[in-house]
Amino acid sequence: MTHASSRARAIIVGGSLGGLFAANLLVRNGWDVDVFERVPDELAGRGAGIVTHPELFDALGAAGIGYDDSIGVKVKSRVTFARDGTVLSKRDLPQTLTAWGKMYHVLRTALPDVHYNAGGVVASVQDGPDQAMITLDDGSALHAHLVIAADGFKSSIRERFLPDVKLQYAGYVAWRGLVDEAALSRETRDALFEKFAFCLPPHEQILGYPVAGRGNSTIPGERRYNFVWYRATSEDVQLPDLLTDAAGKRWVGGIPPTLIRQDVLADMEDAALKLLAPQFGEIVTKAKQPLFQPIFDLEVPQMAFGRVALLGDAAFVARPHCGMGVTKAAGDAMALVKALKTHNGMQDALAEYSRERTQVGAAIVQHARHLGAYMQAQLKTDTDREMAERYRTPDAVMRETAVPARF
Repeated sequence: MTHASSRARAIIVGGSLGGLFAANLLVRNGWDVDVFERVPDELAGRGAGIVTHPELFDALGAAGIGYDDSIGVKVKSRVTFARDGTVLSKRDLPQTLTAWGKMYHVLRTALPDVHYNAGGVVASVQDGPDQAMITLDDGSALHAHLVIAADGFKSSIRERFLPDVKLQYAGYVAWRGLVDEAALSRETRDALFEKFAFCLPPHEQILGYPVAGRGNSTIPGERRYNFVWYRATSEDVQLPDLLTDAAGKRWVGGIPPTLIRQDVLADMEDAALKLLAPQFGEIVTKAKQPLFQPIFDLEVPQMAFGRVALLGDAAFVARPHCGMGVTKAAGDAMALVKALKTHNGMQDALAEYSRERTQVGAAIVQHARHLGAYMQAQLKTDTDREMAERYRTPDAVMRETAVPARF
């Protein structure tokens, strides 16, 4: 059932980037595909910046999806700023940075609407000897030769098959935000745009880069600047406070941006002006809807269970320092389709997929842990902090952060 001529059917649970990569690749290889995305409206307005890698563009090519220079904003170098705004270090490193919304638009436009079911909530998944089955929340059951779990880092399907595998809090959060290029002062635009920039205040790290703006425009003057600011946050006291809204409700795992308390935002902006280079201070304080995400790790021992396969963050959750989240999902999708094409039996195909991608996922998670060790160590011992310093220098940070994987 893995050859195109058999019209094998796949159901993909999750219509974000990983699910869309898998869907486009499978459709191109002759599969009947149904994507079920629980959110009823388009996802295009969500997310922030994405670092691209060659493997990401390889996946677009394999899916037959054309793209041009408007896919993202090109930068030529990296720079680290001191607290007073002067340059500590520079490094040449050409890269293309894009926005989540832009990548979603490219992938979603390529997939015919007949394959995409917005508002489709999958209540359960069951494996079977000849077909797998999903049950929707309205009680209807659908069968397929393959079910792909692309339902994100809180995957209910992963929990169904691996109930003992849990997200592990890393000890810090990442504040994120986007600022319109036109809203920034000329000095800040000149210092930050065209560059992948860093600042390393005591016990913390912030980075930023330009991405497409409104309407996915990459025209100078219409772009946005994306920042990610890592801050050590204790799990027992500070994190619960950040996750509590003005009404007193605690949002375990993540709080909607619109419900972050005003005093939390005010404290964050005050810290930005005190701790960061002035260029980044302006970026952070001019972000219209900043948000924060607790940083987690997660590894799985396998990625296939009969006719059910895990993909992307449903399998491995890596800290964002590698900038590999979307590329990892694209690589999973390519490896899965390749295995399906080269093995006659579904079990053999998924076993090969699982063997290959669990090694890759584990390596990415481990590397991301090393890069995040400094922030995590702030809540530990002097020895831990000393060991973490190896990833603390400007040159090490610029050399290792968000670069193509060498695993």
